Amino acid sequence: MHRIMKNVPFLGVAVLFTSLWACGPAPANQPVGLVSPEGTNRLEIYLDAQGRPGYRVFHKEAVVIDSSGLGFEFRDQPALMGGMELVSQSGSAGDETWEMPWGEQRQVRNHFNETELTLKEKAALGRELKIRFRAYDDGVAFRYEFLPQEGVDSVIITAEHTEFQLTGDHTAFWIPGDWDIYEHLYQTTRVSGIDALSRRNHPDLAATYIPENAVNTPVTLRADNGLHLSFHEADLTDYAEMTLRVDPEKLSFTSALVGSDRTGYKVRRALPFRTPWRTIQIGDRAGDLLASRLIENLNEPNTLGDISWFTPMKYVGIWWEMHLGVSTWDMEATQDMNTFSALDKKQMNKKHGATTANAKRYIDFAAANGIKGLLVEGWNTGWDHWIGFEDREGVFDFVTPYADYDLDEVVRYGRENGVEVIMHHETSAAPRTYEQQLDSAYGLMKSLGIHSVKTGYVGKIIPKGEYHHGQWMVNHYRKVLETAAGYEVAVNAHEPIKATGLRRTYPNAIAREGLRGQEFNAWATDGGNPPEHIPIVAFTRMLAGPIDFTPGVFDIALPSKPNNQINTTLAQQLALYVVIYSPIQMACDLPENYEGQPALQFIREVGVDWEQSVVLDGEVGDYVAIAREERGTGNWFVGAVTDENARELEIDFGFLPAGQTFKATLYKDGAGAHYRENPKALAIESAQVTSDSKMKVPLAPGGGLAISLMRE
Repeated sequence: MHRIMKNVPFLGVAVLFTSLWACGPAPANQPVGLVSPEGTNRLEIYLDAQGRPGYRVFHKEAVVIDSSGLGFEFRDQPALMGGMELVSQSGSAGDETWEMPWGEQRQVRNHFNETELTLKEKAALGRELKIRFRAYDDGVAFRYEFLPQEGVDSVIITAEHTEFQLTGDHTAFWIPGDWDIYEHLYQTTRVSGIDALSRRNHPDLAATYIPENAVNTPVTLRADNGLHLSFHEADLTDYAEMTLRVDPEKLSFTSALVGSDRTGYKVRRALPFRTPWRTIQIGDRAGDLLASRLIENLNEPNTLGDISWFTPMKYVGIWWEMHLGVSTWDMEATQDMNTFSALDKKQMNKKHGATTANAKRYIDFAAANGIKGLLVEGWNTGWDHWIGFEDREGVFDFVTPYADYDLDEVVRYGRENGVEVIMHHETSAAPRTYEQQLDSAYGLMKSLGIHSVKTGYVGKIIPKGEYHHGQWMVNHYRKVLETAAGYEVAVNAHEPIKATGLRRTYPNAIAREGLRGQEFNAWATDGGNPPEHIPIVAFTRMLAGPIDFTPGVFDIALPSKPNNQINTTLAQQLALYVVIYSPIQMACDLPENYEGQPALQFIREVGVDWEQSVVLDGEVGDYVAIAREERGTGNWFVGAVTDENARELEIDFGFLPAGQTFKATLYKDGAGAHYRENPKALAIESAQVTSDSKMKVPLAPGGGLAISLMRE
């Protein structure tokens, strides 16, 4: 790793250009200019006539974010929305290369120019505020730093007013600014057509709260000239999540922090403190957003050191069978009508899924196919009273198995067969109960040699008045992550706070859900995820971090669910292992559904940890194609998916090393393939390819392409 930090002068207006004021009123004071290392992106920061700080963003001479103000409102203090003066300004540059212990690529360059402005309030309080701006060639970012105040030990923020003034009515790919859940289908509208309030009522969501017309981040925009912007935040620490309030007339976003009905404020922090980074990723094409590592670069380096105790892996699980109605989470469902699983009377007479015998069956399948992990849900007591009930405190016991599940024996049998058990902790959105058991639960895991856990937070948060995305829960998720690290446990969080790049600092944050996942296809009342879902997710949610999407459904028609079906072809299910990034990838279907299926070979072979990744092509909501090189082997894998439209995709193998020949195995949509009418049609072909090769491949409606490229 190398790192260079140096002070460099910034010359204010001298670095700016003649068309500075073409898109809006001129700031009152001379702006400070900041340019990215290659000059691709430029920032100008200013104080307006009222002494309010603001900024503009330019990309290749064009304004992409016009004059946008910054400020805060507080409880028991006047707002900081003006009346400020510049006290000092300093500049620096950073250039380092750091290594991901696991990830989409091994080496990441963090190259930026930075300026720090210290502002002081002219009024009697004389409060000081620093704003730190960074310019990268793939975007820009800034954060606030609150300085000590005489006689004041903490502040309560009731509103943050960070503005993002757009320059046009761009096409937006968005989900509503829900304070509780991200499991909404993405909408595609113009910014002027965003109506988050229309998404308030959804029968398939256990918890949802959308108080205003706002969107969650990452939110991605495409301008009519093809420019792409994505708005998000980085290093969300001891602060409320930022949603973006939409002004459809002014075509602007303004930060809208998630609040707490219990406390009546958004953030309470002791002085001094820093806010999360506010980020704008910028790309000339959609694929540029996927290639960006801006979010991770804005986080602090790895604080855990060596985490070789966690190994990226593929896994199977006792999970999908519950969503299919084949078995239940709770053992009581076969005996007692007063259970969650038995609320649907059709669940009666179903068997408990998490039994010792069933776990061993999955282990046998995993071991036979080179799959290294087994997730078991429904193993512990409490599932008879976990959702649909107001009183959920103390429901789950995270160390006591059901009587028909011998945890020690399953772990022993798995280890004997080279399969590691993945623990499951469903908290039923009662985080205080979970925190009381963290040490005992993770201590049990460490004693058994279990190094990863899937956590869940289904339902409305207890205590009432708190939300999944507020400051109180942000701190809970962090406490879980830090406690887990002390026991050498990696966390895959479901119903989580969104990813903001903290996997760099805490690389035991291996994956999270945070989107509408595969399970919606099995039971959602709206027909499941549409074919455009993944081509949108790849350019929105995946910009935040790894996704536990649980691909690999082979029995696509879902015979036990007559009103549901997976809206993909079989080839697309394979392609998801490459397109959707995670260091843990599930083969989610039942073992019997993989029997005799030649397509299973791709799941056996595909990597989960990458030396490098190359975005081949794509458009948000239409299609995406990605190639990734596996760490340690030099093998490559390609995945491509499309929406409901058939298309022909040209694969240029120029990403391969020159002078080497690879055996390509293509898993293509077969003749007549269609995500609804003929989803299982699959063709498997072999070829030899080099870096000079090109290949045209048709994708069926809702289809995909998966290629394994093995060195010869």
